[in-house]
Amino acid sequence: MENKNALIAGATGLIGSELLRILKHHPYYQKVYVLTRRPLDISHERITEIIVNFDELSAADLPQIDDIYCCLGTTMKKAGSKEGFRKVDYDYPLKLAKLGKEKGARQYLIVTALGADKKSRFFYNQVKGEAEEAIAATGYEALHIFRPSILLGDRGENRTGERIGQVMMNVMSPLMLGTLKKYRPIEGKNVAEAMFIAAKQNLKGPHLFESEKIKILAKSEL
Repeated sequence: MENKNALIAGATGLIGSELLRILKHHPYYQKVYVLTRRPLDISHERITEIIVNFDELSAADLPQIDDIYCCLGTTMKKAGSKEGFRKVDYDYPLKLAKLGKEKGARQYLIVTALGADKKSRFFYNQVKGEAEEAIAATGYEALHIFRPSILLGDRGENRTGERIGQVMMNVMSPLMLGTLKKYRPIEGKNVAEAMFIAAKQNLKGPHLFESEKIKILAKSEL
């Protein structure tokens, strides 16, 4: 085990919860901090919950950390407005990146989305692309950006539209060949596995992982 500490933001979501499960059972990190808005009742000697209001998050809320896993994200329906969506998917990840840098973090790993592009005509992809660019400018030694396609897995909440999309994509997936392969759905746990594996490689600079590359990385040894 290396003498490293990690922090997870968004541990209640599909990818974040899988990531927390992995880090809880793997001895790579000495301490794992979970940034959350409400208690998760986790009982584990290496895991510490930090209850915060993300609107008021400050450097004083964060411990000294090495790796930050940002799995924050919402939907337009849940956010209720474009402003609410931007707050969760742009403001919070960027704020966390800046504050984490102050606390000594060297690696920042973030989940965005396939199609993220600040010049996109679609607001969702535009915000994701803007977040990627802004976080890249914070100057981390290593920045890992994960752009999955439609995610498969139990989110623990009612997202009827997404469930329908998952079923349709699963049916169509075998027909998606060539350049369309990257749009095949991917398991949330595979994204979490790939994030952890990438962090352990201790690479330098920016690295981009879209769905097909994520799947390949996830097959590596944890």
